[in-house]
Amino acid sequence: MLIQCTKKLLEELKIEPVLVNTSEPALFSWHANLITVNRKKTVVLVNDSNHYVIVLYGIQARNFKNLDELIIFSIRETLLAECMKPELVENFTQHSPVVTYAKTKDRSSVAKMNKACEMVYWHADELQSNMVIQSSVNRRVSTHLVGIGKGAYKHPNECLYKDLENFTGTSIFDCQAVELMITLELTDYKVWRKVVVPLHFTFLQLHHILQILFTWQDCHLHDFNVIDKDKAITNIVCGEDAFEYPKDIPMIKEADCKLSEYIPKYLTIQYTYDFGDEWRHWIEVGNVIESYPHNYSVCVEGEGNAPPEDVGGEPGYYDFLEIIADPKHPDHKEMINWSQMQGYQDFNIELINHKLKGYGNL
Repeated sequence: MLIQCTKKLLEELKIEPVLVNTSEPALFSWHANLITVNRKKTVVLVNDSNHYVIVLYGIQARNFKNLDELIIFSIRETLLAECMKPELVENFTQHSPVVTYAKTKDRSSVAKMNKACEMVYWHADELQSNMVIQSSVNRRVSTHLVGIGKGAYKHPNECLYKDLENFTGTSIFDCQAVELMITLELTDYKVWRKVVVPLHFTFLQLHHILQILFTWQDCHLHDFNVIDKDKAITNIVCGEDAFEYPKDIPMIKEADCKLSEYIPKYLTIQYTYDFGDEWRHWIEVGNVIESYPHNYSVCVEGEGNAPPEDVGGEPGYYDFLEIIADPKHPDHKEMINWSQMQGYQDFNIELINHKLKGYGNL
């Protein structure tokens, strides 16, 4: 791998750069910068071919001594987290296993790298404080559009997929997935979705998928409960604050917990969103798909419109439905306008799947 570094990073590494190896393919060449995020030293790498981003966070002096291994390891872990075939990942990382450091190539490459650094700052609150490898943020940052000149733009992650398909000459994705049937608990109205989700996703990723499926806007707290024999046995929470209110069952952070740790062993999960309105979703586990050819979720079918944010729970939702169904109601127009601001919309499986694919497996 050719790592073309800024002056600041070269000084931190205390090495003399080599002359740029112009024979190194762009797919195995990266531009790298050293920045400070949340008062921690952070290395940001941007691929020369597709502009995919790799972040090494909280780098300490001992880490700089083995930066070569960290770069290769981070690339490997991120590609595996992208649902790529392990043999492809191994072939890619071993194709150019020796890391060589050089100066940056040109202003255009530096500009794209600086733009990537801006996006890392934008996602600073998503960086895991106890981890150098940031696979989730790598994937998240790499979904943002980047300019490639003359008004054209591209998604780095999609360009990476094409590069690797060309590199390997075959499909690149393969993972286990599971069918989930998700029903919003309502007395007089049906709202449900059936979706296929890769099993190596975390519960945090499942939360984001559920937000898309039900057109929520991620404005409130949430949690998951793993159910066994009609009893909650594990509480999977969204943040550290939840541990200030301990329960009599184990509590785990959603970002640290993969679906495969509980599915398909347990067949029912409860997801609660917004502890004020208290929207309870029942997740029933269906078939396991052994060879799933995507790295994103797909909504298979569904029914009903999810309530808008802050509608006032189930009673408020029924009042809302009554008002918007009656053009003569004095609050009809105001309620329609309010619901649009709250993201309320008809169930649209094509739009949902477009968003799920764009979200990828972040």
